[in-house]
Amino acid sequence: MRKLLPVVLLAVVVSACTLDQVFMLPEPTSTPAATRTDTPPPPPTLTPVLSTPTFTATPTLVGFEASPVAEEGETPVPAVTPLDSIILLTPTPTVQMDGFLFIRVSHASFYKGADCQPSSVSFTVQVADPARVRHVLLFVRFKSMTSERTGKWTNLPMTTIGAGTYMHELVSDQVLDEQFFQTAWVEYQLVATTAAAKEVGRTDIFKERVTMIPCAP
Repeated sequence: MRKLLPVVLLAVVVSACTLDQVFMLPEPTSTPAATRTDTPPPPPTLTPVLSTPTFTATPTLVGFEASPVAEEGETPVPAVTPLDSIILLTPTPTVQMDGFLFIRVSHASFYKGADCQPSSVSFTVQVADPARVRHVLLFVRFKSMTSERTGKWTNLPMTTIGAGTYMHELVSDQVLDEQFFQTAWVEYQLVATTAAAKEVGRTDIFKERVTMIPCAP
């Protein structure tokens, strides 16, 4: 019985192989694992959005240079103006009035002749030493406004009105060479003397302060 059992098993195995070959049963095909065909989309292209810069208008100061701001702890250096850029204010020199306290002129201009007004200019002066002064002389002349041409000096005595004050009313025909000038400066100078004609006061020549102008009625 034990000998017969292996023979039977062998016969079963052989018969099984023979049946597969006879009927050509297909071998089971293993199903491959499913493959994911989804292709991931390409990453989106990022287009940078450039913000439009906003500018705040700052006025330009023409002709002005702003001073630099000093850093903290830094000593500011004062700006230095070049010497040739400094404008020196020179006082106008005053006219010397030796022997006189004041001189007053009524008009800065007057007309030539008597047909237009004012046709005269009044000079009033006061001397510094009335006790010694007996005469005050007014010297005048014409000077061209367009050239260096001048007329002759004219010597006119002034009239005393008391307290060392003298005056004179000047008209154009009192001055020498008047016929040669239509529009001109009237230059003048004052001299004070004693009774013996000794000079005790003299001013500088006053220039370009009084004008004679033509009359056109």
